[in-house]
Amino acid sequence: MDKRISPTPPQTRRTGAAQPVKALSPPLKPNAKVAKPAPALTPAPASSAGSLDTQFLESLLGYNARRAALVIIGVFLKCMAPYGLRPVDFSVLSVIEHNPGVTSRQLCAALSILPPNFVKLLGTLEQRKLVDRKPHPQDKRAAALHLTPQGHALVQSAEVTVRQLERQSAARLTQAEHTTLIRLLQKVYLP
Repeated sequence: MDKRISPTPPQTRRTGAAQPVKALSPPLKPNAKVAKPAPALTPAPASSAGSLDTQFLESLLGYNARRAALVIIGVFLKCMAPYGLRPVDFSVLSVIEHNPGVTSRQLCAALSILPPNFVKLLGTLEQRKLVDRKPHPQDKRAAALHLTPQGHALVQSAEVTVRQLERQSAARLTQAEHTTLIRLLQKVYLP
């Protein structure tokens, strides 16, 4: 019996016509010593990152909005973990809290949620016994969304936590700057 290791068959790329791709390494010979892999590259120290030219990126609204959002969402996720809420869950529950009887269609439009995604989200919130669907008084085809007593208590507590988070996140802003920042961001995304 031949103990040699046979090479793997050539792989092909999907570029219209199948073309063989060369193997990355030759097949191993019997009793061959395997070389140790090269040490992994270590990332550059954080101090050198400060010397990078990021002026172009820092001039972009999207870049700055995303960087600020990453900081705030990171803290939000930690603060909301005890409540079992993601940002979208919190937003949906808060809208229902302040608009009892809102329809799914209204909620999706207000929060820019695709209806198929909302169906699954609403199902999860119902399973957690946070939201109830009731017949809509004016539209027989729609359901009115209401918080359960458990959902109401959860949202009230979570909103207090989020308000504290907001104060911490904006601690370096004056109240006027905070108000202006929110107004300016809303000018970007509101119609």
